[in-house]
Formats: sequence, C-alpha cells, structure tokens
Amino acid sequence: MSDPLHMPSLGGATEWLNSKPLATAELRGHVVMVNFWTLTCINWLRQEPFVRAWSEAYQNDGLVVIGVHTPEFSFEHEVHRIRRAIDARGINYPVAVDNDYAIWTAFDNQYWPALYFIDREGIIRDQHFGEGRYEQSERVIQRLLGIEGGLVPVEAVGVEAQADWDYLRTPETYLGYARGERFASPDGVALGQQRAFELPKLLRVNHWALAGGWTIGRENVVLDHAGGSIVCRFQSRDANLVLSPGAREPIPFRVLLDGEAPGRSHGVDVDDDGNGELSDGRLYQLVREHGEVRERTLEITFREPGAEAYAFTFG
Repeated sequence: MSDPLHMPSLGGATEWLNSKPLATAELRGHVVMVNFWTLTCINWLRQEPFVRAWSEAYQNDGLVVIGVHTPEFSFEHEVHRIRRAIDARGINYPVAVDNDYAIWTAFDNQYWPALYFIDREGIIRDQHFGEGRYEQSERVIQRLLGIEGGLVPVEAVGVEAQADWDYLRTPETYLGYARGERFASPDGVALGQQRAFELPKLLRVNHWALAGGWTIGRENVVLDHAGGSIVCRFQSRDANLVLSPGAREPIPFRVLLDGEAPGRSHGVDVDDDGNGELSDGRLYQLVREHGEVRERTLEITFREPGAEAYAFTFG
C-alpha cells in the first residue's frame, strides 16, 4: 500500500456492479468497509452473511460497504459469473470488479476474504483477514460511526453456515499441479497430458485420487472421457468442490459417501440419492454430515466429459 494510512484508489476496477464507479474522494464523510472476495472462496461465503447484515443495518448511519471481487481462478474473471454470485447471495452493495488486480495491489492485499475499515477522513483504522472476529469487527464499525448498540442478528444457512471447527480435520486441497498435494493415484501426476488414472488400493485420510481419463492442468483437473471420478478421504462436517463445466452444457454427476448414496448427509447441491448437475462455475456443497463427523470417503462421478475441478474445501 503506497500510503498505509489512507484508503487507496478504486480507479483500477474494470467494471462496477450495483453502482456507478466510486472514487475515494467522494467517499469522504462516510465510514467505508472494503471487502475483498472471490466467488468460489468458502471462507468468504461463510463471512458474507455478516457483511450483508452490517451493510443493511448501518447504511442509514453512514456506512458504505464496497465489495472488491478479485478472482483466484481463471473462470472467475467472467463478469456474468460474478453477477450470478451477487444474485445468489443477495448482495445489494457496490461491487468493484478487480480483474486486473489493480485494487488488490493498491491495498497490498494478500487474502480472501479481507476487510478494511476506513473512517470518515479516509484513513484505514482497522483490518482483518479471513473468517471470524465478527463481534470485534462490528464494534469497529459502531465506533467509527459514533454509535452504540447491540450486535446485529445474523442467520447463516446452507453453504454460508459457519464451519464445525471442533471436528474439521481436512485442509483445503487444490487439484491442479501448481498447488496440488496429497495426490494418491498410482504413478503420480502427469502434467498437462491426457491419461487414464486408477484409484489406489488404500486411500489415506486427507488424500485424493482420480479414476478414468483426466488431464491435470496448472489450476484444475479436466475430465476427458465420461464416467471419470474424483475420490477424497476426509474428516469434516461439510465437503465442497469448486467446479466449472467450461464451455459445455450442464454435466450430470453423482456423489457417493462410503460407496453409498449420501441420504440425509447430502449437501445443498446434491439430492438424497447423490445426484447433482454441474451447470455453472462455482463452489458446490456435496456433503453436509447429518450424523457423527468421522472419516468418510467421497466419490463424485461425472456422466459427461468436460468437467473442470479446482479445489476441495471443508467445513
């Protein structure tokens, strides 16, 4: 950040959604909260109900919330996907599309999500990276606005529900070769080449594998032939997978949990029998454990080629 105290320029936005372009100078006199996010980030999805609630509760007191969408994966540059995410989450505050990372760089930001709290003089008074610290963040907003009161009630359901941290034992897992790890298919990774993969005889917890014809790219794995699967051994209440159909029509898929239909432990994007449809680039919740959280094996099989898988996340 060129000046660590003052709010940097928003001029690098490639587009604005829900608003005309906003300049730093015209925001003087308002308390501003800048929220860096990207549409597939589970940490942002779980933070968003709080940001949304604060925007609605304090806008008449002078708070302006500005979302800055800076993409992590290549398909997140596509503005129509950002619009869908805004609609799906009910976001009505301004969103700057930061496809060139100009605002990200101006703030010297390094995290999704990130919150910056700016006072009426345009000075950054606080910041927070990642999930959590919600009560303290809301108190910062109240202090900058010069008001006192209770905390705003927040209802978080579906994919936005807070993680079950007490039982979360599996970390975020990228699948592309640039950041991929704990890949367990025999013979290892074949970089950028179509290959037929097999499952290992034993899949250890926190590891994953491929079955069928796949190409492992820099940021994703892409299915070359119908019927290919991704298998992951995990321990958490929720299991999510960032997916995109690429340029193809919707791709049907089926999820199995320990070799059986998930039943009541299905995620919001899967039915009791494990059926779902890959129709857009976003995060898909495949499992929400209904009973005891323990080690489970998740298998997702795609019935058409072209599916792109980027990262598992857990909650």
